[in-house]
Amino acid sequence: MLSSILETLDDAKAEQTVVIDLTGKTTLADAMVITTGRVNRHVSAISDQVIEMLKQKGHTGLRVEGQPHCDWVLIDAGDVILHVFRPEVRSFYNLEKMWGSDRPAERGVS
Repeated sequence: MLSSILETLDDAKAEQTVVIDLTGKTTLADAMVITTGRVNRHVSAISDQVIEMLKQKGHTGLRVEGQPHCDWVLIDAGDVILHVFRPEVRSFYNLEKMWGSDRPAERGVS
């Protein structure tokens, strides 16, 4: 599924695509993909293309959030969670820092 999503993002001219391996970090998914569309319409087109591709490949139960405004669209495909942002929104939320490998080790509080 991940390779199909990445191929579709490339075809849709998505920018600055990052894949974060979530193995061992959470049970939510195996991978998180973060990418950028230039403007709302581009974010919408990218999201639509990925959703259509996943449906054509028989993936059901997709959960999609944020499509009416298209500042940030989240597509939960089970094993892969995709975030499609406008540049300003991506910069504001900075998910790469939160979920990336450079995240500081979690410390217990006593």
